[in-house]
Amino acid sequence: MKNDLKVQFALPCIGKEEEEACLRVLRSGWLTTGPEALAFEDEFAIFLNGVRNSRNESPVHCLAVNSATAGLHLALEACGVGVGDIVFTPSYTFASTAEVVRYLGAEPVFIDIAPGTFHLDPAALEQTLERLDRGLPPYAARGGFGPQGSPKAVIPVHFGGLSSDMEAIGTVAKKYGLKVIEDAAHSFPSETENGFLGTIGDVGVFSFYATKTITTGEGGMVAVRDAEIAERVRLMRLHGIDRTVWNRYTDTKAPWYYEIRAPGYKYNMPDILAAIGRVQLARCRELLAMRQRIGSAYDAAFAGDDRFIIARTGEGDARQLYPLRLADSLSRDSFITKMGDAGIGVSVHFIPLHTMPFYRKRNGFYEGDFPETLNAFRREVSLPIWAGMTDEQVAYVINTARAPDFK
Repeated sequence: MKNDLKVQFALPCIGKEEEEACLRVLRSGWLTTGPEALAFEDEFAIFLNGVRNSRNESPVHCLAVNSATAGLHLALEACGVGVGDIVFTPSYTFASTAEVVRYLGAEPVFIDIAPGTFHLDPAALEQTLERLDRGLPPYAARGGFGPQGSPKAVIPVHFGGLSSDMEAIGTVAKKYGLKVIEDAAHSFPSETENGFLGTIGDVGVFSFYATKTITTGEGGMVAVRDAEIAERVRLMRLHGIDRTVWNRYTDTKAPWYYEIRAPGYKYNMPDILAAIGRVQLARCRELLAMRQRIGSAYDAAFAGDDRFIIARTGEGDARQLYPLRLADSLSRDSFITKMGDAGIGVSVHFIPLHTMPFYRKRNGFYEGDFPETLNAFRREVSLPIWAGMTDEQVAYVINTARAPDFK
């Protein structure tokens, strides 16, 4: 008998409070960046600063932007990355992590992931830096590519909401004078003994895309302890103008006057998005608990099945993704097709950047480059995990995935 149950890969968990927040903004007459965005920043900072890490560092400043991609771009710029500089990223990540490096005329240099993880390998990072120190290109001969600039930063990606090895990465970064910019797009609200992911490096960037634990539809937040970096991000996110639109609107003395201090960007978050974010932030523990319940059910179901490998390494537990590694006995393409035929949405995270035409052509990458990255990619499949999934839907995903005819 045909089963009509459907399970989408991701759905936002939006309710009446979010709807009312949007209506409040629409009725206010002020739709762009204003009091809601400022309140969202303040409330997000209060949340992050509620868990102080063991190093007792200065408070986190939070700056709302219109995407995590924008936040990463601003973070790199504020950390002094420029033309010809080198920024290290994993190849195992989404497009934005590397493309923002190119925005600034710098070169992304890819690093393999550590065996058994989805995270940048600190040992491979150090080996690449040692090559550069000796005047060698970062990779073996690749069509003459060998950046001559200075290594400036590393962007560890906290895949699925689990922490990269921040202690080891931090040690390498300190040795070579690199800024650490956390791609924490998957990571809110992942807590570790050193504080929230996104607050451990020099700068952290969160995403509020529609599939994330809390969402504003599109949007992001930059978290930074250094006041000078925070001020640079604040300036550059809106055309390099030294006053916010809301400040000019509420100032009765000289509302029209402003100065451009630098050629900035248009990366501000509108109030209507921030209003949704404020409600979602207040619900974040509830939304996280829903995801954790689903993840725990999956863990219990797949732990005893040797066709599947539960790939979970690192601290934190945002459960942004539920990645399975399929054993060699399973065809990933067949698995994805059969799940789709059953009405279950699945995905793959991520297609390695070094296999993409732009980077492959530019750097002359070979099929066998970054072997751990390729091995992880070829076996990975992501199952649905979102706040609001019913027990029936979770059981349906498990039973369909574990069906004996999946080979």
